[in-house]
Parts: sequence; C-alpha cells; structure tokens
Amino acid sequence: GIKWMSSLEAKFEDAKDKKPTAEKLERLRREKINRFRNQHKITIQGTDLPDPIATFDQLQREYKIHPKIMENIQAAGFQVPTPIQMQAIPVMLHGRELLASAPTGSGKTLAFCIPLLTHLKQPRNKGFRALIISPTRELASQTHRELLKLAEGTGFRIHMINKAAEAAKKFGPKSSKKF
Repeated sequence: GIKWMSSLEAKFEDAKDKKPTAEKLERLRREKINRFRNQHKITIQGTDLPDPIATFDQLQREYKIHPKIMENIQAAGFQVPTPIQMQAIPVMLHGRELLASAPTGSGKTLAFCIPLLTHLKQPRNKGFRALIISPTRELASQTHRELLKLAEGTGFRIHMINKAAEAAKKFGPKSSKKF
C-alpha cells in the first residue's frame, strides 16, 4: 500500500531515522576498518580480531608500549607500520595466536618483536624467558640485530645461540640442565 503523510510528518520521520543507533555506529566503524584493511591489502580470518593500527603512536596510546621501545622504533627510522605490522602487532598484543604470511622485507620481524618485548614487560634475572627459533642462521642473525636495536636501553639481554657447545661455555655448563 501507499503511506500518506503530511510534509511535517515526513520531516519528523526523517529526523527519527537520522539518530545514530549503537548498531549503526558499530556498522559504520566496521566498514571504515574494512576499507582500511582493503586499502592496505590486509586479509584476515578469525573472529573478534582487534582493529589494525595506522601509526606507531597508536601503540603507545592504546597498548602502553614501553616508551624506550617506542623511542627505538623512531630512532631506527620506522615512521609508519607496514601492513603486516598494522594487523599482526595488535593481534599478538591481545595474546592471540597468529599465522601470518608476507613478502620478504615487509617487516615481519618487527611485527613479532614488539609484542614479544611488551609481553615480557621488563627484564628479570630468571634465565631465558623467550625463545625464537629460526630456520637459518641468516634469519637468526637478522632477528638478533632487530631485537638488539629494539631493546636498546630497556635492560633486556638478547642472545643468539647457534651451537650448544658455545652456549654451554657462555652461559655455564649447568645452563643446559637449568633451561
């Protein structure tokens, strides 16, 4: 059927529709985030995933990243996060599991090192607290270099172990039993 109304009633109806509801605001927020992900070619799977970050400053504001780590990020010349960093860092900071794929040179190392240092919070004299296993020595060296730069001035001790015999000399013969 046809709905008849006066122009005054029509204005009232339009005004009712313009009031944003929580659902409408959430839908608009989701659309904005999806546009951002599409613009940066970020594809995701999973449920209840945290929103990507657009700047490293958001890490400081939203996730309370250690100020020295933030300083080291800037000192290393990183101005804007890469797409892998935009999505992977928030996912890992929320304690979620992650399987990520990105091209060589896209910033994957930084994407997992920032959350790693953040979860450790501060240095403690409790032995090895995190372990990164790399398939090649070159990748292990790259990860070691990046972690050293990122953790500079925080008190974290970053080590690279590539031979068990050298590790026993460096950390003591009891280290293999202890850790």
